[in-house]
Amino acid sequence: MSDVRVIIQRDSEREERVVTTGTTAADLFEGERSVIAARVAGALKDLAYQVADGDEVEPVEISSPDGLDILRHSTAHVMAQAVQELFPEAKLGIGPPIRDGFYYDFDVDKPFHPDDLKRIEKKMQEIQKRGQRFARRAVSDEAAREELAGEPYKLELIGLKGSAADAAEGASAEVGAGELTIYDNLDAKTGELCWKDLCRGPHLPSTRLIPAFKLMRSAAAYWRGSEKNPQLQRIYGTAWPSKDELKAHLEFLAEAEKRDHRKLGTELDLFSIPEELGSGLAVFHPKGGVIRRVMEDYSRKRHEESDYEFVNTPHITKANLFETSGHLPHYAESMFPPMEFEGQDYYLKAMNCPMHNLIFRARGRSYRELPLRLFEFGTVYRYEKSGVVHGLTRARGFTQDDSHIYCTKEQMADELDNLLTFVLNLLRDYGLSDFYLELSTRDDSEKFIGEPQEWEEATETLRQAAQKQGLELVMDPGGAAYYGPKISVQAKDAIGRTWQMSTLQVDFQQPKRFGLEYTAADGSRQQPVMIHRALFGSIERFFAVLLEHYAGAFPAWLAPVQAVGIPIGDAHVPHLQEFAAQAKAKGLRMEVDASSDRMQKKIRNAQKSKVPFMVIAGDEDVANGAVSFRYRDGSQKNGIPVAEALAEIVKAVEDRVQV
Repeated sequence: MSDVRVIIQRDSEREERVVTTGTTAADLFEGERSVIAARVAGALKDLAYQVADGDEVEPVEISSPDGLDILRHSTAHVMAQAVQELFPEAKLGIGPPIRDGFYYDFDVDKPFHPDDLKRIEKKMQEIQKRGQRFARRAVSDEAAREELAGEPYKLELIGLKGSAADAAEGASAEVGAGELTIYDNLDAKTGELCWKDLCRGPHLPSTRLIPAFKLMRSAAAYWRGSEKNPQLQRIYGTAWPSKDELKAHLEFLAEAEKRDHRKLGTELDLFSIPEELGSGLAVFHPKGGVIRRVMEDYSRKRHEESDYEFVNTPHITKANLFETSGHLPHYAESMFPPMEFEGQDYYLKAMNCPMHNLIFRARGRSYRELPLRLFEFGTVYRYEKSGVVHGLTRARGFTQDDSHIYCTKEQMADELDNLLTFVLNLLRDYGLSDFYLELSTRDDSEKFIGEPQEWEEATETLRQAAQKQGLELVMDPGGAAYYGPKISVQAKDAIGRTWQMSTLQVDFQQPKRFGLEYTAADGSRQQPVMIHRALFGSIERFFAVLLEHYAGAFPAWLAPVQAVGIPIGDAHVPHLQEFAAQAKAKGLRMEVDASSDRMQKKIRNAQKSKVPFMVIAGDEDVANGAVSFRYRDGSQKNGIPVAEALAEIVKAVEDRVQV
């Protein structure tokens, strides 16, 4: 046997080692139980990979992002094997890892029942305990077709190998762009074939190394994500490096379910999405309308203080407006189909920026007017596929708090710096404070328009503005809008989930396409820079994020009812009604529960409605010109003079504190 020299790379440490021919990655990391794969020259490999002379080998631990993907992809294979053992007629779709879990699609005669998922999970546990080996082998296209002749969806993937289409819906995890490989699940003792699947890999060495998993739910899914294709049944699951991590994840999901804005929206009577209107189209009820109005009013006030000018634009437009802006050739699939009348195609407005350009262009502009900051609560409509519509967070009709700033190139850096500071401070006012920034840039694809040097200038200016905030900056190559790079503010909520909030986009293209100009100080005609800025993204989505962040218990300044009066007896109602009148005179939102319910029932009702202040009155309170407070956390403060009690509520509202 000859010697083989390899480099073992661990973070910044490099170790050269001489081993014999035939040494595997598993041999290199023998005894390191957390290592489940290897990265060789940037490519992920099974531990069975035999190292070659000059290889640089990096261990992949199960808890790393790549390790979690491998764990979850391997678990998806175990699930597919379990399904076919229980339902032999099931045909295989695809089974990629996804965030926090995995799924696999199946063509079966009827949808899976929850009891089926229990049987499948039990069968998976049996397979896991058998310790079957995952064994990779390369096959020709012809051999793969012969071996998988009974799997029509796999045969289709083989035909797509290396094409752009194979990236759809996780298909690249099956075939990739190189040689085809099949993974065999082999009996640990006899080596006999138990099951096989077309897959690029890599996988865990053995099913026994799957520490903890659970099946979550099933749902219908179109093959390769297209409504033109057959509808399959998708089973979702999750897998983790330890039982404790699985337990923590399930507890997190339970908490997230309790905070689901769709559930809270119904419980608190805030909004609904009537079937008569259609998917993704919400109506706000009176209490939800109060929250929305307060959000908008505060945002409007802050914008007025920062010299924004308010505009309004219509909901439909002729098609040529979106042709000029570039949206029709680049964004048409997300727009509702056109309506034709008077011989013209009209589109529902999908974005506000083209109309703001028309406002800028309506008359001559001087450099003395710049920066010109236009602001609109503009309702837009986007054709989201039914599979992605989700309550208020992914809707088909929504209102953007949309700003477009027109400035000179010399003003661009300061304007971006001020804009980002403005955005972050306003988000903090709403109770979000844990941020990182994402810079989305151009790649080599053909979807982007404009000259590379323009993009470089815009990207660098955005990067410098981001760095001044002292926040983590994450790069997002290829994630820019077709007309320019952008910064996205990513905010964490109360249970650690990340939401994309505000975006800032630099655009040199639309001013050019619309022929926007201003007169410079030297009398020349110059093109302005256009900055797109949505602070909330949309009112509806931000409403949903705050509803989940606060679990419905909005701070007093946002709560639809800030205080409710609860009399101990009927004789105490007039005292609380007088208190409520004074509260309303100070701009507070207060109600008095004068119903025939017992006091404890009234308290429970207020708690369910998550009212910040319960104002209670009995004989002693009436006699002393006082009230008692019961807070949302169950604590109580008794005998507060009326003026002092009113001042406490007013201060909580003005200071935007959580009560």
